[in-house]
Amino acid sequence: MYQGSYVAIVTPFKGEQLDEQGLKKNIRYLLANKSSGIVACATTGESPNLSSDEFIRVIDIAVQETEGKVPVIAGAGTNSTAKTISMCKTASKHGARGVLIVTPYYNKPTQEGLYQHYRAVSSETDLPIIIYNVPGRTACSIHPDTITRLANDCPTIIGLKAASGDLDQVSEVVRSCGNDFAVLSGDDSLTFPMMAIGAKGVISVVANILPGEVALMCQECLKGHLDKARDIHLRLFPVIKALFLETNPIPVKKALELMGMAAGKPRLPLVEMSAENAGKLKKALAAFGIEL
Repeated sequence: MYQGSYVAIVTPFKGEQLDEQGLKKNIRYLLANKSSGIVACATTGESPNLSSDEFIRVIDIAVQETEGKVPVIAGAGTNSTAKTISMCKTASKHGARGVLIVTPYYNKPTQEGLYQHYRAVSSETDLPIIIYNVPGRTACSIHPDTITRLANDCPTIIGLKAASGDLDQVSEVVRSCGNDFAVLSGDDSLTFPMMAIGAKGVISVVANILPGEVALMCQECLKGHLDKARDIHLRLFPVIKALFLETNPIPVKKALELMGMAAGKPRLPLVEMSAENAGKLKKALAAFGIEL
């Protein structure tokens, strides 16, 4: 069962090169603060802008640094079924213990197309698969009944990263798929509400900078201590909103830079955070008590 705080890690750069030492330090920081797992090469990791060699190297480093203590999940979804299968096989070969598969973007498949896509991927890999629903980025939303159908028909499809902003969808999936299916929040601002209705945790952006707080909130939710979890959520909320003033991962990379951690500039077509929004982010971090 995937539960708790899984960190969607940034991919730090030095100039145009992967910052390998910075990546290692960032992962050690996340492990020291009780993160439940690492999600590498996903949206926050700028997956569209990584070369095939960089994809492999980021997974290799994550697997080496975690030393089997927590799972490494690889973002392996594309809008091509064949390419997605190939990336899943590569991720498995390099030690990933699960894959995050986004709904195919741009193609805009039907629900039957989505079912056949995920079923085909599932048939070609033994890795656990987490469906990633983020229609704001893909223009494609997988419906609860399709998710339920896949959960019933494909044993390796074990969870959903829910980033549609739709709590009704989360309720439907939790109700229809049962307790053994891991619904994970894909929206940091909705992690607490989702867990209150049965989600098991989060694949988090804010946990890059505040891993201990996110991990503790998830732990309190899982224990049924909702009052304590709500207090942490409300304290985190202004920081979360600041981290999404611009397209993710632009703000979280700026936050890491302000904190003296490895980040580097995002790659084009993403650009650095505007000075105005960077000022707002800095104020939110300072108000939380983060030393800059």
